[in-house]
Amino acid sequence: MRYAVTGATGFIGTALTRRLLADGHEVVALVRDPEAAAALAGIGAELRQGDILDAGSVRRAVEGTDGVFHLAAWYEVGRRNPRAVQINVGGTENVLQAAWDAGVSKIVHTSSLAVFSDTAGKVVDESYRFEGRHLSEYDRTKWMAHYEVAVPMAKRGTPVVIVQPGAVYGLGDTSGIGRWIRAFVRRKLRYLPAGNALCWGHVDDTVDGHVRAMERGNPAEAYIIAGPPHTVVEAFDIASRVSGIPTPRLRVPAGPVKAMSRLLTPLARVIPPLAGPAELTRLAGSTYLGDSSKAERELGFTARSLEEGFGEFLPRLIAHSLGAGE
Repeated sequence: MRYAVTGATGFIGTALTRRLLADGHEVVALVRDPEAAAALAGIGAELRQGDILDAGSVRRAVEGTDGVFHLAAWYEVGRRNPRAVQINVGGTENVLQAAWDAGVSKIVHTSSLAVFSDTAGKVVDESYRFEGRHLSEYDRTKWMAHYEVAVPMAKRGTPVVIVQPGAVYGLGDTSGIGRWIRAFVRRKLRYLPAGNALCWGHVDDTVDGHVRAMERGNPAEAYIIAGPPHTVVEAFDIASRVSGIPTPRLRVPAGPVKAMSRLLTPLARVIPPLAGPAELTRLAGSTYLGDSSKAERELGFTARSLEEGFGEFLPRLIAHSLGAGE
């Protein structure tokens, strides 16, 4: 098959592109900077320069393809981006519309468990819908892309399948999760947040969920493709057991951080530089938890345990860090 991929230079997008090429498919990667994407060209991807905000370049990239994977998004917690809505919402609309106009047979849109915001300790499924104030700008804009773009377009006949990963880990991750894990490996992680919980998915399992959604997913359906749920403290205790690296003794309770949030949030309205710290404090004690049973049942999706995933990943990260002199 011939697939177009947006966000192919990102963490999950790079792994997905490698998987598709390894499976014998052709991949057209929409990239802003072909020089920065030279590694993808080196493994056989066809690069098309463009941007998801440029509808014309998106149309040219998806023409003649059998399917489209839309992963490109702005993702940063604790920072503001005046173009967040343009990228996550407008960009999604451009990609889905271009794919539909080009007659593509299926589109896989990468949403997130973040659209559910804080699930307050509950493990929710695809029928859950959050209505309220989101904890971060990323949560809010991904919610808009999911419910105000992808779902309505699917109802109008666009052949879009939605996948919802949780927290994804693996080599090459530059997100907050990746920074936590690298700091842990370098023994520079000073504290852990108490109460926060996530679904921890290995990047290869997340990629497999995307591929299965393209091959087996039903249009207009959403599938949670998240890993097993663990608190952050539990996750790093597991990391300690499989690596021998001690976890930080300091555990920061959510209560005092939430109190700081109540102070910072109103101040951020008049002092813009405080918006990032205010957003981070609002996340204290939050849980982003989803049930992947539907994807397991309908797609054959499976996620490895965190013990298995960290047992495979952390030795590679440690070796990579030593080799890089970190």
